[in-house]
Amino acid sequence: MRAQKNGDGKERAVVTAEIQVPHQSSRRLRLQTLVWLRWLAVGGQAMTVIIVAFWLQFPLPLLAAGLLIGSLAAANFYLAVRYPATHRLEPPAAFALLGFDLVQLSALLFITGGLANPFAPLVCVPVIISFASQPIRYSMILLLAAIAATTALAFSPFSLPWYSDRAVSVHVVMLLGVWCAIASTTAFAAFYVHRVSSEARQLGDALTATELVLQREQHLSQLDGLAAAAAHELGTPLATISVVAKEMERELGDDERFREDVQLLRSQSERCRDILRRLTTLSSGDEAHMRLLPLSSLIEEVMAPHREFGIKLLLVEKTGRAGEPVGLRNPGILYGLGNLIENAVDYAREKVTVTVEHNPQEVIVVIEDDGEGYTPDILARIGEPYVTSRQRDDTAGGLGLGLFIAKTLLERSGARLSFENQPGARVRVAWPRALMEAGNKTLYHPG
Repeated sequence: MRAQKNGDGKERAVVTAEIQVPHQSSRRLRLQTLVWLRWLAVGGQAMTVIIVAFWLQFPLPLLAAGLLIGSLAAANFYLAVRYPATHRLEPPAAFALLGFDLVQLSALLFITGGLANPFAPLVCVPVIISFASQPIRYSMILLLAAIAATTALAFSPFSLPWYSDRAVSVHVVMLLGVWCAIASTTAFAAFYVHRVSSEARQLGDALTATELVLQREQHLSQLDGLAAAAAHELGTPLATISVVAKEMERELGDDERFREDVQLLRSQSERCRDILRRLTTLSSGDEAHMRLLPLSSLIEEVMAPHREFGIKLLLVEKTGRAGEPVGLRNPGILYGLGNLIENAVDYAREKVTVTVEHNPQEVIVVIEDDGEGYTPDILARIGEPYVTSRQRDDTAGGLGLGLFIAKTLLERSGARLSFENQPGARVRVAWPRALMEAGNKTLYHPG
């Protein structure tokens, strides 16, 4: 729980779910994935050497090439035997293994023609893997090492394995062009993969947070059923205790040694029965009443926690309550609309207006405030995870997950959302009416 101050200086308690998103764990590369890729590299390198040396019969430093390929195979075999398949590498360990792969491949290319070797562009593979899964600081070091290795390949004194009666001569301009192609390809592919993987990771973490919030809301909405079950289960033994207490009072009521204790036992049993009776009335004594929620009741339930905090909260029912849709209680809709209203109250100067409208085709809820609205850059990115919905000087800011979670939950319920400034912030949420009616169980039982 945290305290917030409104424009008039009043404080209000806001319950927030502490969501721990394991960002660092997603940076840990699974060792088995790397082992499989390295076995593929060992097989590809060995097959290439065999074909070049024995089928094409090109002159090739077999001993040096065999030692380099054998070192990669030996290291990979050690890792496969030493660690379980589920082991995950910390960033420094992954960086060391990928660096070893880069050095091994560069050395093999160096003794087989350098940049004249058609397999020279493969030096970008370890770099791309690093940018896809590792922190940027380690990946940048590996990128610089790959460019340095590519530069070293340009000065390789070894000739490309080729026909003995034909000389292979690569002009320096061609070598420069190949160097530029490999360097630019490595850099472009690396940063592209890094951007895509970062967005996918953020989206995955944000969706995990959304599921946690929805699960929490569903648990809260189910507490009434648990209370009814507890009252039902405790009712029978408590009735037995009450009967025994009455019998004891009748038998021992004249005995001064036990009279006060027996009366206390009976009074406390009666008190327990009253508590269970209240729990029953608060829970599912009328199950249909608790599960069914008219649109007006839904809006009032969402708005109630945000009243009386210095910001005027105005409800406008354009079409009245006659013929309003009645649906099953949906924690996702309650949380989503509540988050949008809370956001509007936080940034409003004096007033927030909630307009409700329904017709045979649609149910529309519009939330408007008289604040400064969304900044243009934020308005273009609303709904993305880890983007704060607005900016102002008196807020410390958060992860920017609140609006993303609200938007995701509402869209899951079938709603369409639009955000704009008129001139304050304005959010329009619209559902097809059929989805808001009680008969649609898919909407109101997400997951």
